[in-house]
Amino acid sequence: MKNKAILEVCNSSKSFGGVIANHNISLTVPEGEIVGLIGPNGSGKTTLFNTIVGTHPLDNGEVYFEGQEISSLRVPEIARLGMLRTFQQTRIYGGMTGVQNMRISSPLIHDSNFSTMFSGLPPEVDERSDELLEFVGLYEKRNLMSGDLSFGQQKLLEFAMALMNEPKLLLLDEPTAGINPTLINGLIDRLKLANEKFGITLFVIEHNMRVVMNLADSIYCLAHGEMLAHGLPDEIQNDQKVIDAYLGAS
Repeated sequence: MKNKAILEVCNSSKSFGGVIANHNISLTVPEGEIVGLIGPNGSGKTTLFNTIVGTHPLDNGEVYFEGQEISSLRVPEIARLGMLRTFQQTRIYGGMTGVQNMRISSPLIHDSNFSTMFSGLPPEVDERSDELLEFVGLYEKRNLMSGDLSFGQQKLLEFAMALMNEPKLLLLDEPTAGINPTLINGLIDRLKLANEKFGITLFVIEHNMRVVMNLADSIYCLAHGEMLAHGLPDEIQNDQKVIDAYLGAS
């Protein structure tokens, strides 16, 4: 039996001036699964993420999260419902340590006073921080300035910061881009573990075909701002439309 949808996008459209970024996009992300999103550069993947999480308002269409229509909501409201995203370029605080980045990501910060960021938080915040930094392999570097970490390690820290919020759905925008190939397998394993161990549904934009084929339960492909294909990894990998539009262009 297929899992119920945690995210539904219905006929989503978004233009910037005369440029159509997304046109009548519809998709479903089942709860508890890992869903991939691929497509050539400029196909509208990041725009779709931005409209889903409330960064850009939709021109037309609806977005449903756990059955609630959320297209009129903005980023903080959607985050409080349990949907978060990461970015192609990391958004960490380079002048803070890993532990401090984790503390500032705690939901308790948002529910209290910003002055409690480095003191006054209950001990379980740091306990959770340590667990997650261990989970992503950064525990030994937790007291280093985050700006001194490698780009791949910064991406792992951003992932841990997102997990600190205990999201129900996490949208990851090219999580392996710019990461040393030796770290990629470890990241794939951690994404799968986050899905299995923490029950977090993942919706992942990914250019690395090996990564997305090994990671995703199903894959959507965009081209020229429109939905081109959807299917299991093997189906997508052998879809001639996808090969022509994306794989053949890589």
